[in-house]
Amino acid sequence: MAGMQSRLSKSLGGREDERKLRREYERIMALPPEQLMPEFVRVQLAPGIEPPPRPEGPPPPWMAQRPAGVNAFTRAFKTFPLDIERLRAFDRPVLDTIGGRSNPVAVQLPAERLGRVFADFTLEIFEERHHFDPPHRIEPERYARSLRRLWDRARGMAEITS
Repeated sequence: MAGMQSRLSKSLGGREDERKLRREYERIMALPPEQLMPEFVRVQLAPGIEPPPRPEGPPPPWMAQRPAGVNAFTRAFKTFPLDIERLRAFDRPVLDTIGGRSNPVAVQLPAERLGRVFADFTLEIFEERHHFDPPHRIEPERYARSLRRLWDRARGMAEITS
């Protein structure tokens, strides 16, 4: 979602703090792999929020692929032709859940911008979370209640149109 939101930011304008963050992403993507991931994690978090502790033991083999994957996603998001009008045409409820401990420029501002695109948009902020301890994994009951509300609205809309 962060990548789509970054394209959305570019498509709908952008503030100086967002442009600064994009420049920071570009700087980070040029780092060697062993430096890239710690810097990428750092910039995803709100100021003053410490990254989660590294798990004990050796990392799983797939972790070696992460820097290249992050770099590939970042490059793809720069060139993806996001069609804002197609998003505007979506006529069902949309739920976006974000963590209050994530970098607000990277997560909250784009989410608020999405709220101006979709006709029925709910932004729920899980104040004590960030996307390295995401709401759906850490607070599944609260997240499930949010989904139920969304599904109930969607069901009600479907009944009206049928």
